[in-house]
Amino acid sequence: MKMETLKRWMRDWKYPTSLLCIYGFCSTVKPLEPFLIPFLTGPDKNLTMEQVTSQIFPVWTYSYLTVLVPVFLLTDWLRYKPIVVFQCVALFITTAMLLWCNGVPEMQAVQFTYGVVTSCDVAYFTYLYSIVDLKHYLKATSYCRTAQLLGYLTGSVLGQILVSLELMSYNHILVFTLVLTGIALSTSVLLPMPKTSMFFHKKRSASDGEGHAGTEEDVQSNGQKDGAELDGSKPQQQMQEDSSDCDNSSSKTGGCGYVLLRLWRDFLQCFSSRTLLIWSAWWALATCGYNQTVNYVQSLWEHVEPSSNFTVYNGGVEALSNLFGAAAAYGIGFSSADWSRWGEVTLGTLSALEGGALFAMVFSANIWVCYCGYIIFKSLYMLLITIAMYQIAAGLNMERYALVFGANTFCALVLQTIITSVVVDSSGLGLDIVTQFTIYGTYFSIIALIFFLSGLHTTMCRKPEKETQRENPEETFKVEDDAQIIIGTKF
Repeated sequence: MKMETLKRWMRDWKYPTSLLCIYGFCSTVKPLEPFLIPFLTGPDKNLTMEQVTSQIFPVWTYSYLTVLVPVFLLTDWLRYKPIVVFQCVALFITTAMLLWCNGVPEMQAVQFTYGVVTSCDVAYFTYLYSIVDLKHYLKATSYCRTAQLLGYLTGSVLGQILVSLELMSYNHILVFTLVLTGIALSTSVLLPMPKTSMFFHKKRSASDGEGHAGTEEDVQSNGQKDGAELDGSKPQQQMQEDSSDCDNSSSKTGGCGYVLLRLWRDFLQCFSSRTLLIWSAWWALATCGYNQTVNYVQSLWEHVEPSSNFTVYNGGVEALSNLFGAAAAYGIGFSSADWSRWGEVTLGTLSALEGGALFAMVFSANIWVCYCGYIIFKSLYMLLITIAMYQIAAGLNMERYALVFGANTFCALVLQTIITSVVVDSSGLGLDIVTQFTIYGTYFSIIALIFFLSGLHTTMCRKPEKETQRENPEETFKVEDDAQIIIGTKF
């Protein structure tokens, strides 16, 4: 009787969701992350600030950009689970190298492997949506995203407690992280293998008259998706029928080239919309600046107040910024503002505040002002990226949303690579940290000016565009959660 109950539970959506929650929590608890600069520049690694900032950290950006597109395609082709397992293996290797290796080349290798880890983040939620029935998306996404947020929060708070009270050395904290990563790796191996994926292993349409390789839950999910599509507008429904024809042809020919061609056609069609193009442009520009700020903010804190003569509170600041950012992103879901009309003005205004927060961090020369400025900056970004997700996802099915998400992230990384190679890298200008953050503040000020003027033009001269009804009403809830996927910090 107990075995039957266990087997029934393992066939239910709660089984993979529970495993994914454990994986998400254990893999995101990183107590050392807020104190990476003091660890690298302290007696443990004995590196200089210039080596860390100009020679080691830039490797993460280059690595992330290099492997992003191959990993994006392999994730779908291999049906997600192998990439989830591979990500955890790479994270374990990264932590082990950080613990036992010394020197600039070794730390550059650490940054390269962590770039691979970051590029695999896309597999977490795409795996969830491939294995869980549509009617359970809301609960499953909520549970998994909560597990991740709790992991980030626990890691920051735990790190602050361990460092402030001197309960553990940095090396012992890394050993503790290795244990948690090992638990996450064991959990990822137990995940069931999906039968379908979004692009390379799509479900066959019922019009084919052919067998379906999926489970009974897949059939039910298909029926619900079809029902959701019937509620869409006529052009969108026709678009789906065309896409279905392409999928059927692709499944029959099995050609990888055909899938890539269909992705390219979808890409061109998605970005033919002015609304989507504007919000995507802000997404790419702001994410580039956000990543640069988060990656190097510890260097600024170390410059303003060296950790050798000050009790750093980096962990507490990270915890508060994540908490306030999540609250802001959650609260915006209750707003009834007409973002199609006022969205660009909002982007410009709040981007200006982000730039102001960065300038305050640079010119105050006070660590507490730096901490407050960072909390404001990160909270505003998480608020705005959530609004952008809502606007972009409107009228897009999951496949096209994933495509736009990947394209925006890639564009952000290209811009970030250019800025890193010119401003940060020692082979470029190799500017000091104060000048770097002055440039980042100017960068956000330019973004603010562009979108504020564009928003004024849209508000005064144009009528708000009508949004195409969503094909999948269930996806509204997960846009806010998916906004957090791209948020990553240096390890």
